[in-house]
Amino acid sequence: MNFASDVIDKVLISEQDIQTRIRELGSQISHDYRMTGVHLVGVLKGSVPLVADLLRAIHVPVTVDFLAVSGYGPAERRRGSVRVIKDLDQNVAGRPVLVVEDVIDTGLTLSYILRILRARQPASLNVLAFLDRPGLRLVDLPIRYVGFPIPDDFLIGYGLDYQERYRNLPFIATLKPSLLD
Repeated sequence: MNFASDVIDKVLISEQDIQTRIRELGSQISHDYRMTGVHLVGVLKGSVPLVADLLRAIHVPVTVDFLAVSGYGPAERRRGSVRVIKDLDQNVAGRPVLVVEDVIDTGLTLSYILRILRARQPASLNVLAFLDRPGLRLVDLPIRYVGFPIPDDFLIGYGLDYQERYRNLPFIATLKPSLLD
């Protein structure tokens, strides 16, 4: 942790708590998709550690793909204007799809992702939000699996970044407030 100690305020979710919750989610997903298997769609970049750990925790047939979206700018992002910058490599038509998001705030970006995926006619479409800020939600979303509810703090670690760094921390921590001033 030495390389990040200058930016961490406090550890919010420990590595052990993360791994315990991943195993629980993997068990629940395995049960829910026991008859069909599941196709995970990770939303880049923050979902990468989560998807990797989920793959090992799911014990039914599973395939994986990734999607990346980007806002056009701060004003457009608040309105939910996004564009696909990395599309899926595989066809999801007729497949049970589980979108894996690292964190859901307003829900605008995820709402866009769900619209484009629904148009591709998957057999089913569900959402796993590892970190959820329901108090910031601007749109109603069908979130089937939630890892942890979180406060409205700037977080780093386990896929979450500050200036594209600290995604590799095995825990989730709050960023020192002085860095955001």
